Amino acid sequence: MKVVKSAIHVCPSELLNPVHPIRVNLIGSGGTGSHMLTALSVINESLIELNHPGLMVYLFDGDKIEGANKGRLLFSKREIGLYKSVVFINRVNRHFGTCWKAFTEEFNGDTDMNLVKAEFTISCVDSVPARFEIAKVLKKASGSYGYLGRPCYWMDFGNSRDSGQVFLSTVKPLKQPDSKRFDMVGELPMVTDEFRDLLLGSTEGAQLPSCSLFDALGKQNLFINSSLVQMGASLLWELFREGFISNRGFFLNLKNLQSQPVAIRAPMVVVKKRTGRVAA
Repeated sequence: MKVVKSAIHVCPSELLNPVHPIRVNLIGSGGTGSHMLTALSVINESLIELNHPGLMVYLFDGDKIEGANKGRLLFSKREIGLYKSVVFINRVNRHFGTCWKAFTEEFNGDTDMNLVKAEFTISCVDSVPARFEIAKVLKKASGSYGYLGRPCYWMDFGNSRDSGQVFLSTVKPLKQPDSKRFDMVGELPMVTDEFRDLLLGSTEGAQLPSCSLFDALGKQNLFINSSLVQMGASLLWELFREGFISNRGFFLNLKNLQSQPVAIRAPMVVVKKRTGRVAA
């Protein structure tokens, strides 16, 4: 009887027991990105308590605070007109004593390659072109190595009004240990490769920015962003704490209060049939 083995992905040892803080590029500080920054702060504090060097986070966002951001992102009237990334990073640094950095620019092909080579990239963007640009930049960075390390993972958050999804991908296949009990999967596909046709056919990001909190609440459930972040951060924490994962993402629907995990699957082995004439 053939035994079906469970598929898992194991985190590289240099990320579980590093000699320096793991670098994380957080792209976007809107409804999802701002919550993710808080989650990363909690993960950082927890890792340090476990004698791990923790995280070094770089936040990329070129947007400034508008009136519509006050309710959802907890900004004050005095902060309107300031850069979102700077305000959020300053809050975290003051509270936790970290030295994380804010960049008031977009993450794209012009970004310094030494910054691109962060071990983790987390995207919280609301447009399809931005995702393809991130994928392009990461793939380019994966082909060159320097003293600052290599890009390993990309976690992408996306949502509509009442639903959303999170996917964890590897930038390049990561070497896995041998195992007789599990199918070891070193490559987790990028969302831009696996769902390319769906992304190109979507209208995500086509809406204009909301002019008020009233308009924003009509376009998105008030808690869709924070719900996605809590589950996505839990997946990230599992990778750090347990050293491996069996799910690489999930779909979430707040309308019917359902979530669906996306399990890691071993690649299909295609056996090619030999062709040719049979000897007489």
